This record gives sequence, C-alpha cells and structure tokens, in this order.
Amino acid sequence: MLTIFILVSACSFFYFVGYRYYAGRIDAEVIQPDNVKTTPAVIQNDGVDYVPSKPLVLFGHNFASIAGAGPIIGPIVAMHHFGWAVTLIWILIGNVFIGAVHDYITLMVSVRNRGSSIADIAETTMGRRAKLVFAVFLILAMLLVIAVFGVVAAKTLIAQPGMVFPTFALIPVAMVLGWCIYKKSFNLVAASGIAFAVVLFNIYIGYKLPVEISEQGILGLSPLRFWFVILIIYAGIASVLPVNLLLQPRDYISTYILFVSMALGMVALLWVHPEINTPVFLGGFSEEKGPVWPMLFVLVACGAVSGFHSLVAGGTVSKQLAQESQGRFISYGGMLTEGVVSVVTVLLVGGGLYWALPATGGVDMSVLGFRETLKQGWIHAFGSGYGHVVAQMIPSLGFTFAYMIAVLALNTFVLTTLDTAVRITRFIIQEVAGEKFPIFDNKYICTVVISVLAYIIGVTGGWQKIWPIFGATNQLIAAVALFVISAYLIGIKRPTKYTLFPAVFMVITTIGALSWQAYRFFSAPEPNWFLGITSLLLIALALFVGNEGLTAIRSQGMGSMKTASSRA
Repeated sequence: MLTIFILVSACSFFYFVGYRYYAGRIDAEVIQPDNVKTTPAVIQNDGVDYVPSKPLVLFGHNFASIAGAGPIIGPIVAMHHFGWAVTLIWILIGNVFIGAVHDYITLMVSVRNRGSSIADIAETTMGRRAKLVFAVFLILAMLLVIAVFGVVAAKTLIAQPGMVFPTFALIPVAMVLGWCIYKKSFNLVAASGIAFAVVLFNIYIGYKLPVEISEQGILGLSPLRFWFVILIIYAGIASVLPVNLLLQPRDYISTYILFVSMALGMVALLWVHPEINTPVFLGGFSEEKGPVWPMLFVLVACGAVSGFHSLVAGGTVSKQLAQESQGRFISYGGMLTEGVVSVVTVLLVGGGLYWALPATGGVDMSVLGFRETLKQGWIHAFGSGYGHVVAQMIPSLGFTFAYMIAVLALNTFVLTTLDTAVRITRFIIQEVAGEKFPIFDNKYICTVVISVLAYIIGVTGGWQKIWPIFGATNQLIAAVALFVISAYLIGIKRPTKYTLFPAVFMVITTIGALSWQAYRFFSAPEPNWFLGITSLLLIALALFVGNEGLTAIRSQGMGSMKTASSRA
C-alpha cells in the first residue's frame, strides 16, 4: 500500500502545489501572459524553424525533447547509491520549485526576446564576454549529449534487435501524421489514435522480426559503429527539416508512446502495489559517488532540474509557441510530467526488482536483481523492473513484451533528444559566429560540422572521458540560465525570488559536486589529470558566471533605483 500512497501523493503534489499554486503565483507576479502580444512563431514564421503550433503537439515536442533518458537514468542511479526516500524528496521539491520554474520562465523570456537562445539573452543581461564563454561551454556540452545519446541508442538497437523496426518505422508514421494535421486539417484526436495504433503494430512486427547485425558488421563497420553512423545521419537530416514535417509530429507521437507506457506502469503499480525492495536510505555517503550533498542532486538531474531544458525552451519551443497563455501548460506542465515519470521509475524499479534474494528464493537475480541488472545498463534495469510489475498485472502480456514496451519508449525519446540537440547547437553557433563567419550561418554546413564533431567524440570514446562530470555540467547550465533570467527580470522590474535563490543554490551545489569530483580524480591511486583539471576549469566557470550574474543583477538593480529616483 506504500506504493499507492507515494504515487497518489506525488501526483497530487505536482498538480495542486506545483501547477495550480506555484505556477499560478509566477504567472501573476512574473510572467503576466498576454495573448494580445504576438509571439515570435507568428511574427517570424518562416515555415522551417518558426512555426505556430497546436498546444498539444508543442507539449509533445517539448516533453519529448526535455525528457530523453534523463528522468529515468538519474533516479535509478541515485536510489542505487543513496536509497529511494531521499531520491523521491529531491525529485518532488527540486522539480516544483526549481526545475519547472527554470523551464517556464526561460521559455517566456525567450518568447519576449524574438525566440533568442539563453546564450543570446546572456549578452543583453550580462555582457558579450559572458555570452561568448557561455556559448562555447554550451556547444561543447551539446556535442557531448549528441555523441553519448547516439552511442546509447546504438547499443540499445544491438542489445534489443526487436527495437530496430519500431524505432525507425516511427519516422514515416510521424511524417504522415504531420501531413494529415497541417496539410489536410484532419481531426487531431482521430489522426493521433490511428498513428498510435500503427506504432503498436510496429512493435509487434519488431517483436516477430528482430533485425540483428552479425559481428562482422556492414560495409566494414562494426554493429555499434554502423548504427551510430545511421543515427548521426538521421539526426543531421531531421534537424534541418521544417519542424512541422517531422520534429513536431514525431515528438508528439513519441509522447503518446511514453504516456501509454507510463499509464500502464502506473495502473500496474496500483494493481500490484509491490513492496519497495530498495533500501529507504543508504546513508549520507556512497563509497563510489561521495556525500549525499551535493552528489544526489547531480545524479538525479533531469527529474528535478536540468540545464538542457533551457536550451530546448529557447532553442525550439519559443519559436513554435502560438500564444503566451499556452506556455504554462507546455513548459511548467511538461517539467511536472517529467517529475511524474521519475517518481514512477523509482517505484517500478524499486518495486519490480530485488535488492537481495528473497528468503523464499525462486527469483533469478540476473533478471530481477536491482544491482545485477544495473550492471548490464540502466535501460536493462528499467525494462526489467517495468516488465516484472506489468507482467504480474497482465500475465498474458508476458515479461518480454512488457520489457519491449518500456525499452521502445526510452529509445524513442533518446532519438528525439538527438536531432533536437543538433538543431539547438546549430542555433547557438549561428547566433555566436554566423555574423562574423558567414559560412556558419549556412544551416547545412553548420549541421555537417556539428555531426562530424559529434561522430568523432562518439567513435573515439572521447565521451567516456568527460561523461563522469556531465551531471555537474548540466546543473551548471541550469544555474547560469537562472542567473541570466534573474538579471533580465530585474531589468523589467519583476520579482526575482523565484529564480535568484535557486540560481545561488545551484551554483553552490555545482561547485560542491565538482570540488568533490576533482578531489577524487586527483587522489585516486592512478590520478585522472584530465577530469581533475576539467573539474577545476568548470569550477572557475561557475565562479565566473556567479560573479557576472551578481554584478549584472546589482547594476540592473542600481539602474532601476536611479530610474525610479529620477521619476520621483
């Protein structure tokens, strides 16, 4: 019964405390949405990047882009090292009071600034020096995201060959759906229902006809490299297509896949209400990861707060928002929904897998053991926990098919992150370098450069060297974004308490996490000088951003005081 209580309480907290109360206050005191104001999607409509979108479709794009694998992998790793209770508490508090606030206000600030990215807005609020440093940092982080998610998706296609057909068949299904909605004005509900039915049929086809590649590979490429190349090419092409041709409908239908899979998981939790086998609390220190603060906050990441979301908000969503009043539902609501996914993940994995062999025995721990499955990858751990709980509710469905549903939902969202990340990186490069170097203003050349760099990082294994500190990097981006929008809010004389306090907290937490990691890298029996020095450089960046942000905020505040004095 504890599972039911947690699930119902968490959903109620997200909706009533988060969406109804806190987001309502932000709307009234900070955003003050006004549908009379024309959004960039309407004013700058170019049929490619700036396209007014239906609210449900844009919600799907935003959610699919921000969710990715983050809200699933983070909680699993965090509860493995610190227990499920503290993981859940941070998901709830961080999501409502920091993550969703970060996403929503970043979106609306971008909308009020011609759909500009957060890096471009940084120039207005904190100066060109801050913008250039921030932009270079963002580009490097995004290249890492593209490389890592490409490798992860490729490994999944190899490990689960039944996922190949439904994963790629989703592309034409999404394009036909977009054509039906935007060109033929089909009923959205009816078209969505048909598209989703086709997706389910594709899962069945993949289940029956898995696509396996032999160890010899194809065209001289190993299976991993072959799928990685295919995915990078796909991401590059998809990122330059008009958003309403593939990106919007694909993300929209992807959201349906995750929603249905999560709804099935939630019903299974209510029906089976399994015991949570993972320990409640594993102590304030993990031998592998370090102290609960700050490392828990960095590990949970996307389920509570993620800097990547600010790039999505200012990169693609702000360019598709048709009316200001829709922002709260799409962005704040989207982040709360991601929080629900994280809570459900904790309950499915914590309740579907076993921390230790039950006294009664009869459990294959290689299939249903928490730590055993996690060694084979977090995707496998999530699929196994999900499959076990759902199969208990619907035995006829079977563990394997239920496992496939969970993995397809994950893999679909990894793909959405890929091409969205390529598109956003292109926007940042065009904003920073396009004017001085016209070659980078060409979206095709810019996309090719991004794809080649991400490919190099992926195939050389360079991502493995930097990935251990990516969690802290992601949180640092969130801190920077919160400082930027705090300075902007002071400039327009709006309250900053909703953003400035979280910004300071996130900078302190990030510096704490990077300091601990630097200490571990340098003090290891075989010191990792590369990661240690990188951690120190990121600490310097955090201090630089914090100083620039506070300086900008003080100057904005003094300017406002002088203006008020002169008017008096």
